[in-house]
Amino acid sequence: MRRAATKKAEATNEWSRRRLLGILVLAVVVAALLLGGLVYGSYLALAGIGDEANAAPEVATGETDRSPVAQGATHRDEIAAEPMLTVPESAAFPAETISSKAPVIKIPAGTGVNGPAFVMTGFPHTPEGAIGQLAQIDLAVLQSMSLITATEVYNAWALPGGVRAEEWWITASVRAFLTSTGMGEVKDPSSSVSLEPAAALVKGTDGPDWATVCVLMKVTASYKQEGQIAFAHCERMQWVGGRWMVAPGAPPAPAPATWPGTQLAHEAGWSTWSTDDTTDPDHIDGDH
Repeated sequence: MRRAATKKAEATNEWSRRRLLGILVLAVVVAALLLGGLVYGSYLALAGIGDEANAAPEVATGETDRSPVAQGATHRDEIAAEPMLTVPESAAFPAETISSKAPVIKIPAGTGVNGPAFVMTGFPHTPEGAIGQLAQIDLAVLQSMSLITATEVYNAWALPGGVRAEEWWITASVRAFLTSTGMGEVKDPSSSVSLEPAAALVKGTDGPDWATVCVLMKVTASYKQEGQIAFAHCERMQWVGGRWMVAPGAPPAPAPATWPGTQLAHEAGWSTWSTDDTTDPDHIDGDH
């Protein structure tokens, strides 16, 4: 009897862990599918591509030429819509960090001061500053796993002209997680979600006040059992009123969710996150 009870407990634990991982994957996949359809449709309309198009698109793995002169809306749409490396769902699961080629990207720490919707702000007027701000926006929403928080944060940090709060990729991820677990509009008190920024890239810039940037995070979720997965997010960002905000326009193409530090992550263009605690405070007000 004791042996049977032990086997049953082990089976339950394993089932719970698999269920949690499945929920995390579902949150990522559902959001990617919703965003992917929106982005692809917008991209085809932008480029004037018909059903006869069959050429393989270029794959973006990070931007290197930072032009100081803004070229405008069409150029920005092209940067955002450019496809990124397609990876299998399994790439998001924990794996050995075997790549020694990945470069390092230094991301400013910010001032530690809470801005609108209690999101930490104080990041400099640089593409790396945009990455730091985007990461804080994601952290504020995903760690709370609350649809109410997602709406409040998006409305406080998104400029007019983009998707609605309920259509935002991060909101879709939260909704998928909550729906899969049957938790309602907020996560169960017995569950927890923590995130660690692990990698980032600058997909493209258009002048000093606009950039499409991406963050890659390690997500650890606990709900009966603990599971980990990589979560990737790209966003248009624009410098307005002394801070980086989510810019207008169709959301960028989905970012490749790869476990940080792997060879596949390197091939996708991710650079290892390194926090820069020596950010010049003079950059925070927009001066270069």
